[in-house]
Amino acid sequence: MPPEAKPIEKENLHPRNPHRERYNFKQLCKSSPALRAFVSLNQYGDESIDFTNPEAVKALNNALLKHFYGVEGWNIPAGYLCPPIPGRADYIHYIADLLAENNNGVIPTGSQVKILDIGTGANCVYPLIGSSVYVWQFVGSEVDLIALASAKNIVALNKQLKDKIEIRRQTSKASIFNGIIKPGELFDVSICNPPFHSSALEAKSATDTKWKKLGINPKQNNALNFGGQKTELWYPGGEAAFITRMIDESALTPDSCKWFTTLVSKKETLPLVHKALKKVKALDVKTINMAQGQKVSRVLCWTFLG
Repeated sequence: MPPEAKPIEKENLHPRNPHRERYNFKQLCKSSPALRAFVSLNQYGDESIDFTNPEAVKALNNALLKHFYGVEGWNIPAGYLCPPIPGRADYIHYIADLLAENNNGVIPTGSQVKILDIGTGANCVYPLIGSSVYVWQFVGSEVDLIALASAKNIVALNKQLKDKIEIRRQTSKASIFNGIIKPGELFDVSICNPPFHSSALEAKSATDTKWKKLGINPKQNNALNFGGQKTELWYPGGEAAFITRMIDESALTPDSCKWFTTLVSKKETLPLVHKALKKVKALDVKTINMAQGQKVSRVLCWTFLG
């Protein structure tokens, strides 16, 4: 029996997000012919891909980045995080709105705007989107050497990004801003998608739940839903501990960023991090709500500058 109605997709994305509509696979395959091998008709009679297939998801990301952002040759090493592009684009657009608040309502564009991406990952997605849409300058930090090499390779494959994106190695696993921000350097915004699980066991449990929702026995599939390494998925104490550490370290370099920001996945994290922000005497704190379908997230923003 056919389903009664098609599911609504991406209705809560940012108004400027180009991914609010259903994927146009004909257009995407024209931009990236390699995607065609993964496209078939789903239960609703629409063209789609098998989202449980990591190679299919990677091919879709490649096509989206090429079609909407002009990115060539995007790839990531096996086992590394393959992020959903629509949600990543949302963060960038909300950051643009944040910057517009102190610019007479006008989004500042161009190379004079400097963004710091903490833990840019092997995928380098935030700098790719932000530099394409708003022509911002990005510095991406990364502690994982394989992810670092991957991000640098993506930038090298795209000559138009050479002067827009710089990838810096974080040599200390105990540091976030220290060792990355140079003396006297000022960023307009720092962004971060922190690891939100507290342990490898918690990360695996969340992944098993995702597989079950997709109708797949997790015991038959040991891969994480969209990949991911330890530094991408979990941190002792979870996202609350990581963000608290970020807040404490930001207070040691308060003049380096006009706004510090991070994604917050769990609602229960907010009281803890707001308490940490009060302790370090942040001058202004904002929480921006984001949503992609049923998934709700938030952007926590704070500043020490008047």
